[in-house]
Amino acid sequence: MVPIEENVARVLDEIARAERESGRAPGSVRLCAATKLNTPESIQRAIAAGVHICGENRVQELTAKRPLGAYEGAELHFIGHLQKNKAKELVGVAALIQSCDSLELLEKINSLALARGVRQNVLLEVNIGGEAAKSGFAPEALEENLEKAVFLEAISIRGLMAIPPRAEQPGENRRFFAKMQQLFVDIGAKKYDNANMEVLSMGMSGDFVDAIAFGSNLVRVGTAIFGPRPAPVPSATTR
Repeated sequence: MVPIEENVARVLDEIARAERESGRAPGSVRLCAATKLNTPESIQRAIAAGVHICGENRVQELTAKRPLGAYEGAELHFIGHLQKNKAKELVGVAALIQSCDSLELLEKINSLALARGVRQNVLLEVNIGGEAAKSGFAPEALEENLEKAVFLEAISIRGLMAIPPRAEQPGENRRFFAKMQQLFVDIGAKKYDNANMEVLSMGMSGDFVDAIAFGSNLVRVGTAIFGPRPAPVPSATTR
């Protein structure tokens, strides 16, 4: 059995140490457990061990596991790529949609939130590495889109999120984290209405300590908590 409880304790210790080393206040960096392909039982073990935020990557997993009480006792975030036609499953359900990667998606979320009488918290995802295979706002286009998004009255823009390119060597992503930190600071200094730069979500199992050194205050950790992800069960159409 994967020692989830020990893993959570170790990750929290590493976060605390990174806070101290970067001069951050204790408890200023939050841990989001990335729960993709993990069972409700495993997720509940992580929550009992001290995880306060769960981040799901796939809408279908979230909608399947939520009625089973998988996330009970924790705040629920969505951290994966979101198609516009699936946004209806998340608005008013996820406390924070971290992966808003286009103005069209933000407009769809806003429309759904208006219809439901809620205000949806979101982050803007930045394609900081300029990777063709990844979604997100280009850094140079972020401000232009933000200036339009702030007028969407049923969303609340809480900050930025990024997934840098896969690092081949330790520390390789520090340059991307530094670039994200500068974007975060620059946008925050402009004090847009409806864009409170409170959350900088970056850093995963292999690089969250580096991300914290560059201002991340929300790290998304999966493998370091749950162990290697299990292989997905083939669907009936692929068997």
